Amino acid sequence: MISPQTIEQITNRIDVVDVVGEFVKLKKRGTNYLGLCPFHGEKSPSFTVSPTKEIYKCFGCGKSGNAITFLMEHEKYNYVEALRWLANRYGIEVEETEMSDEAKQHVQVADSLYIINGFAQKFFAQQLFDTEEGKNIALTYLHERGFNNAIIEKFGIGYSPDIRDIFSKAAVKNQYNTELLLRAGLVRSYHDELQDNYRGRIIFPIHNNSGKVIGFGARIIGKNDKAPKYINTPENELYVKSKILYGSYFARHSIDKNNECLLVEGYTDVVSLVQAGVENVVASGGTSLTVEQLRLIKKYTDNLTIIYDGDSAGVKAALRGLDMALEESLNVRLVLIPDNEDPDSYVKKIGATAFQKFVAENKKDFILFQLEIMLKDAGSDINRKNEVVNRVADSLSKISKAEDFTKQQEYIKQCAALLKIDEGGLTTLVNKYKRDSLSKFEKNQAFKEQASEQQAIEQPEIFVPLTDELQERNILRVLLEYGLKQWDEEQCIADYIFTELDAFPFDNKENEQLLELYRTQYYQGLQPTTKTLLYNTAEKIREMVVSITMSQYELSRRWDEVMENMHILDRDTSHKDAELSMIYFKLRKIKKMFEQTQIELEQTSAFEDQLRLLEVHKHLKTAEKELTEQLGAVILK
Repeated sequence: MISPQTIEQITNRIDVVDVVGEFVKLKKRGTNYLGLCPFHGEKSPSFTVSPTKEIYKCFGCGKSGNAITFLMEHEKYNYVEALRWLANRYGIEVEETEMSDEAKQHVQVADSLYIINGFAQKFFAQQLFDTEEGKNIALTYLHERGFNNAIIEKFGIGYSPDIRDIFSKAAVKNQYNTELLLRAGLVRSYHDELQDNYRGRIIFPIHNNSGKVIGFGARIIGKNDKAPKYINTPENELYVKSKILYGSYFARHSIDKNNECLLVEGYTDVVSLVQAGVENVVASGGTSLTVEQLRLIKKYTDNLTIIYDGDSAGVKAALRGLDMALEESLNVRLVLIPDNEDPDSYVKKIGATAFQKFVAENKKDFILFQLEIMLKDAGSDINRKNEVVNRVADSLSKISKAEDFTKQQEYIKQCAALLKIDEGGLTTLVNKYKRDSLSKFEKNQAFKEQASEQQAIEQPEIFVPLTDELQERNILRVLLEYGLKQWDEEQCIADYIFTELDAFPFDNKENEQLLELYRTQYYQGLQPTTKTLLYNTAEKIREMVVSITMSQYELSRRWDEVMENMHILDRDTSHKDAELSMIYFKLRKIKKMFEQTQIELEQTSAFEDQLRLLEVHKHLKTAEKELTEQLGAVILK
């Protein structure tokens, strides 16, 4: 919803070295900058940032993109969040495009709630550290629980005094809207008067992936049978419980680095583990796992380890959401804390090193653990065991992605052994469940295939020269680098290339897509360049642009000296590059046509067809000779 004018302002101001340098230590190397890749562990730097092309590329893991995609990949921002981050960095006012009244109201309410939550978080933190009640009751309680001030400040934990309306009065005094205060869940209305909603509670702010406070969890101090242990923010424009994992903002880099996400139940579990040095941990907030939460984890890693209490409630909580995790292709393990402990108390009891060792040594496969629990409950009851078999088969059918086939087969083998049934029979049952769930998809596919076959009958296959993707990409490179430069007095290099390609079209669809995008923007007078295509196109196009234009190598510093010795003083090789690239491209095309013509000559016996093909062969030979003469060389086969 950000206006195109604002986006243009942002992209014009972006300094890719400045943005990437915020997160990666870069050293100048020639015209580029080099550093250790933040996306994979490496000892020798292969992460290259080009300030002239405004792109980065790691020649180790292959990650590439521009400043915006770097923020999206490294900080896990969405596109709009990345733009807002950049706008804030460069002091650019963000203008919104026209939107419906309903959408505009939603955005305005969301922005207001961010501001109110930010004010509330600072208020609660001040009450915790700077008031007698906060220090004597809440801070003392947190210290007794083993939390130090550094970790309390890191998570922004605060305290809401046990006073009826101290926050309400402060908020109204600062002119915050009453309706929005109610919507944020911070206050409630009682006999037309505002009262604080979280009185006498420890306040845990909940952050989104960009670090903004979107809600709160309020924990009562001590025990009170009449009051709920936790009160959470009601759902609103910011806070949607099913899409939130507590601590994800602080854990995202550690999860990415360790390639594993530890999932616990409560806020204090997260805070305790992070304080102990176990940073790749998030909490579900005591609710059943949702698809949205699993996909949030999937953004960082494929490996999920659930750490729950060892009691029956903890086991049941852990097992909920298993099928969804399988469908998301997550590798799920389960660790149960012993001796009626929870992660919070257990890490304090045995220490961080011992805790990490315990987790590593006690991970149980999620599916096999679930099967063991169900078999134990079923006992010797045949009907209940039959239900277990069907339940397991249904779960295994959710492992449906092609890349997970080996994993599914291994699970079938192990589950069949535990169930003491025939492996082939379990495979058949799994496939049945899979067929049932995919029946609608299969019908649609059958319809598409039928339509495709009919089209093939109506439109016989026509010969198209074989592709040479590298040659096509080289032409695209010339376009991106030199397309707007003059070819002669009347046209640019782009015009020259477009004219030459009329008789020699691209074969690769992705290359053709980028070519047509460039052509369209060029004829619209938009002056397409590497930069404009990087910041205003789909992800696939951006990846292609980086891949085509970014090289691991650059010209030697002695290049000018060498050119001078050869009496070549003009370093601009754009004209020659375009000409040679097009000649070689056409020669490759002609070679493919020669091969196809030869095949057709050998296969046809009709005299007229032979004459036609010989004429084509002659024409191709003439074209090849002309191109060879332009090169000043003879092409030998």
